[in-house]
Amino acid sequence: MAKKDEALQDEILVCQNRKAHFNYFLSDFTEAGIELKGSEIKALRAGHCSLDDAYVIFSHGECFLLNANIPVFQENGIFSHEPTRTRKLLLHKSEIAKFSQLVDRQGYTIVPVRVYIRKGLCKVQIALGKGKKNYDKRETIKEREDKIHMAKAMKGRG
Repeated sequence: MAKKDEALQDEILVCQNRKAHFNYFLSDFTEAGIELKGSEIKALRAGHCSLDDAYVIFSHGECFLLNANIPVFQENGIFSHEPTRTRKLLLHKSEIAKFSQLVDRQGYTIVPVRVYIRKGLCKVQIALGKGKKNYDKRETIKEREDKIHMAKAMKGRG
């Protein structure tokens, strides 16, 4: 149990994709490394990142992260990076094959959920996502509002 607690303490959360849980049914979470430039890792260590419109594609047996916004690191001057460039994800061949088959055949999508730094290395947590319909989203909103009302009622009682 102590090792899990230590692992969580070593992890620095950079950003999270909160829309992913609202727009998709997520399953099969996997950790992947990212191929970054020096100015990008500096910006991530400063806490600048956005995964709002990001998604993952497969091409020629490789995995790529698109539309992840890592803003330009100001102290780098003219040697900076493009904020929304395509970045390669580092996964094993078997993981890439498994995910690409599910995406091609069953209509799933791969969604980046969060970006964090563990032991000095930047990682992305990706998940297999199945799109929610509008009635599923309304049900999620209703459940969240019910939890809020119940918490307020319990707080008023105690």
